Amino acid sequence: MKSASLFAVLLLASPSRAASVAATPAQAKAFIDKAEAEVEELGHRDQRANWVQENFITDDTEKMTAEADQALAAAVARLADESKAYDGLALDPVVARKIKLLRLLVTAPAPPEPADQKELTEITASLQSTYGKGKYCKDGKCRTLQDLEDVMRESRDPKALLDAWTGWRTVSPPMRPRYQRFVELSNKGARRLGFSDTGALWRSNYDMTPEQFSAELDRLWDQVKPLYAALHAHVRAKLVEKYGEKEVGTDGLIPAHLLGNMWAQSWENVYDLVAPKSSDAGYDLTKILQDRKTTPIDMVKRGEAFFTSMGYAPLPQTFWERSLFTKPADREVVCHASAWDVSSSQDLRIKMCIKINSEDFTTIHHELGHNFYQRAYGNQPYLFKGSANDGFHEAAGDTIALAVTPEYLKKVGYLDKVPGPDSDLGLLLRMALERVAFLPFGLVVDQWRWKVFSGEVQPKDYNKVWWELIAKYQGIKPPVARSEKDFDPGSKYHVAANVPYTRYFLAHLLEFQFYRSFCRQAGQTSPLHRCTFYGNKEVGKRFESMMAMGQSQPWPDALEKATGSREMDATAVLDYFAPLKVWLDEQNKGRKVGF
Repeated sequence: MKSASLFAVLLLASPSRAASVAATPAQAKAFIDKAEAEVEELGHRDQRANWVQENFITDDTEKMTAEADQALAAAVARLADESKAYDGLALDPVVARKIKLLRLLVTAPAPPEPADQKELTEITASLQSTYGKGKYCKDGKCRTLQDLEDVMRESRDPKALLDAWTGWRTVSPPMRPRYQRFVELSNKGARRLGFSDTGALWRSNYDMTPEQFSAELDRLWDQVKPLYAALHAHVRAKLVEKYGEKEVGTDGLIPAHLLGNMWAQSWENVYDLVAPKSSDAGYDLTKILQDRKTTPIDMVKRGEAFFTSMGYAPLPQTFWERSLFTKPADREVVCHASAWDVSSSQDLRIKMCIKINSEDFTTIHHELGHNFYQRAYGNQPYLFKGSANDGFHEAAGDTIALAVTPEYLKKVGYLDKVPGPDSDLGLLLRMALERVAFLPFGLVVDQWRWKVFSGEVQPKDYNKVWWELIAKYQGIKPPVARSEKDFDPGSKYHVAANVPYTRYFLAHLLEFQFYRSFCRQAGQTSPLHRCTFYGNKEVGKRFESMMAMGQSQPWPDALEKATGSREMDATAVLDYFAPLKVWLDEQNKGRKVGF
């Protein structure tokens, strides 16, 4: 790119100089063009370093990743500082939006001092490595998170469940002092960019003020809370029947180790304990996959086929060559499922340690949704290569996963016949245990972090407030006493890896809003939960038109493109689960609902 005038070069290099000389819109455009090119190059380097580090966890790759993270974060902080020279100018809307997104580009903004920058990136890399290498060792046997998750998923022995639950939480206490320092350094970087703290920076990424966004979350949670409370009351009653009041307690809360998931964030693995005996979902997808001797690649191919049926081109050959589908036997990797756009919209990958079960079948659709979204906005400028808001990215694949209905499974040969209406209650209950049960956890993680970043929660109360929030939103409690020697937030990947989490709460609402809209477009007249738009290319075009916008416009514009509405709306969740809510209310007569 040609250099601008000498004045423009001085302007870009010296914010203090820029402050004393009148800047112009033309200079702002020259600045953001140059800044965008710089962060794109550094962003690609950073992605490649992180990919290698998560696939080959060693001291060397940890250092390489820290260096790449530091280079990107430092550049963004420096350029964000320089962009302040153009505050108050009447800028072209594209230039103004790019400058705004530049300031929000990293989730752990670099503090001013180089030594602090280096320390921050070393801490973030070490936290991820500690998590990825984590094992629970007892009686000469060491188990990984995946091993412990198998226990949580399959066991009905409270002692075994408690051992797995507490065992994984032995990995996170060493993270605690590093996390405390991480908060201090990240907040320094956020204040450098003009935000009160890192949490305020995160909440500024939704085309509204942080205060407005917090109010929006409260509004959406209030819409779905009665449905969650009804599900919670029924599940708790059934767990009392299974394990007894002594194991569950009488305080209205549910012990976290009894819900079939390491973080009690989804409860589908206790379906057999809470479903009515007369209710049969009509099929067992895990058994179907295993009986067909399905391989991990088969599962990914099936996920890809849903997207191609809607008119999308197949994934590039490099996807199949460069992705990680199964856990290697010879090295440590971060098994947490993720989707990657490493250096271009054609260098798409997923990283998973796939197991042959229905949970991973759904997760594959979710991750591929990221990849197809990444390719759709591939022609956008670098700073617009993102979803309308981060909840949109998470919702993309889950919208497709909702369409993995019995009708779809019959179309692709997984079922000989579609189960009749008698199986609807089972299907809805199983889906609610996965999707509705997750909603409050989708709020808890960042509610805790925002309070930590703001200083409302001090380090001496990290664990105490974590469990207070889980009780408030989820109605769940720890199965044994926890103290400030523990660091239970660090047992969750997204805390260790500094990945904002509210996106998942938004996604679990947006996916139903997208799904309802696409089902209506497809002309479906069956109950909403029976709809599939597999093979519908008109829906595919509508979905892609939204995804292709990337982050170039405020999210209400993208939402309107997909659904016709400019407001996030949880009523689609209520519509989907309406028959189940009637049944839950009937079951809960005489029970305490709420916590």
